Amino acid sequence: MSKALKIFEDNRGIALLITISVTTILVAAVLEYNRRARFAIISTAAVRDHLTMSNMATAGVYAAMVLLVKDRSESDLDSLQEDWANPEKIDEILQEITFEKGKLSVTITDELSKIQINALVSFPDSRRFNQSQVMLWDRYLRYIGSEEQLQEDSEPVAIVNSVKDWLDSGDDNATTGLSGAESNYYEDLDPPYACRNGPIPDLNELLLIKGITPELYYGQGETPGLSQYMTVHGMTLGAGTSFNWPGRININTAALPVLAALLGIENEEMAQALYDFRQEIVAGKDVNDISNTKWYKDIPGFGDIAMDPKLIAVSSDVFRIESEAAVNNIKSSVTAVIQRVQGPESGKWTCKVLSWQTK
Repeated sequence: MSKALKIFEDNRGIALLITISVTTILVAAVLEYNRRARFAIISTAAVRDHLTMSNMATAGVYAAMVLLVKDRSESDLDSLQEDWANPEKIDEILQEITFEKGKLSVTITDELSKIQINALVSFPDSRRFNQSQVMLWDRYLRYIGSEEQLQEDSEPVAIVNSVKDWLDSGDDNATTGLSGAESNYYEDLDPPYACRNGPIPDLNELLLIKGITPELYYGQGETPGLSQYMTVHGMTLGAGTSFNWPGRININTAALPVLAALLGIENEEMAQALYDFRQEIVAGKDVNDISNTKWYKDIPGFGDIAMDPKLIAVSSDVFRIESEAAVNNIKSSVTAVIQRVQGPESGKWTCKVLSWQTK
């Protein structure tokens, strides 16, 4: 083979290698460009859908507020017979909110159908127990607690004492009873933290308190926990800077475990009877005046039953609104707790947002 021919063949080989390399680079570049383009399109669509869902969920909350304001301007009574508690009525209102795509669902519940944890002590002094609330806590803890949970630190009296020490403003190591806990107890934990010594702003804070286990807080199986039927809301303002939590529970909307706590463990069957009777009223199978706090005495067998008047009510102005939007199998939700307030001069009712959480 001549030298020139060899050089020619070597050049052909190098050219082929260069061509293959360039082709490989171009293919990789095209694939990467395609990947980035697809990612940009998907990301843009995701951002668009997320924005749409956020707007939908927010619109659902404001629609619920309108419904609650209308209800308050028409009646002082709050029960499960009201439009705000009727899923069909809520759906009718939501149909008036038009979106190109997606689905919106809204649920409204009475926040004052629950036990107000901050009502356990009398604010603003906060040094004294609210005795009616002590009894309520004891009954509720015994209703939801198993035998294993109702021992030592998780025994009702121990928990009530520890919650009182967490709420009260006196952190001088003077624990309530033999089972309470002040900062010196919590500072010995790992990690250490201080006792709040004031009102609880977030329900999850109960998990920090001595004796309240995750099982007791969240519940187990069909057994409810503290989190389902307790609330940090319900504060009322007095003259000047004074404030308090009355702790009254709306018996027209309270769930069965709360009714059982109001009536006592010895009257557990009566709690079920009260709940069932109320459901018949909602279903239109019974007509009964539920506008006063003693209406339950009209139920057969309730003549000798008495609930503490300091614990019960038949109206509420604090509600939880849960609004969920779904677009392309992706969901976004807003949970807001609102309070209906009346303008001092105009007399008109509006909604004040107490908390707002987006997921």
